[in-house]
Amino acid sequence: MSWGRILNYWLAIVCIVFLTQCSEARTETPTDQVNMGASASLEAQQNNQTLLKQGEHLVLIAGCHDCHTPKKMTDKGPVNDMSRALSGHPANMPPPDVDRAEMEKKGLAVTQTLTSWVGPWGISYSSNLTSDKTGIGNWTEKNFFLAIREGKHKGMENGRMLLPPMPWEMIANMTDEELRAVFAYLKSTKPINNVVPAAQPPVSAGPDK
Repeated sequence: MSWGRILNYWLAIVCIVFLTQCSEARTETPTDQVNMGASASLEAQQNNQTLLKQGEHLVLIAGCHDCHTPKKMTDKGPVNDMSRALSGHPANMPPPDVDRAEMEKKGLAVTQTLTSWVGPWGISYSSNLTSDKTGIGNWTEKNFFLAIREGKHKGMENGRMLLPPMPWEMIANMTDEELRAVFAYLKSTKPINNVVPAAQPPVSAGPDK
């Protein structure tokens, strides 16, 4: 066999191997891409679930339900009404029936349900924190950070300061990661339509206030 025929023989083998590999690559690539996409999607879902669980845990241990979840009376006394979890002070519920001027003069803070408070600052009502549009449904993460980091009502830069007893100064010590988890969880909550009453200023004025 001549060297020319031998060379042609090996070139033919090389071409066959190359074409076979190209064909396999074309066959495997779409499947690999689908598998990679599914894997990335699953990982994203798992990460999101982890974030929501962390946020739920932080909301629980930070005592958010204490003031932002309405109460119901049981044989053991008032307990959180989780069917209205984090929906804030009920729109149709009046504030504590007390002598506001006297409370303000004495510097007392008074509540009956923990969702509304009378004090030297006037009357404050716990906000709706659910994902409803009457809650934080339209909030951005920036709004949430402004509310917690700077104590701005509704997370607006030109908003008034949050009123007692909201302990935003303490919650502001959460890390960015923790605040993002809390916000993500709140945005995932059941939306509850509840327009919380507007805060009221003090009734008294002057040096005794």
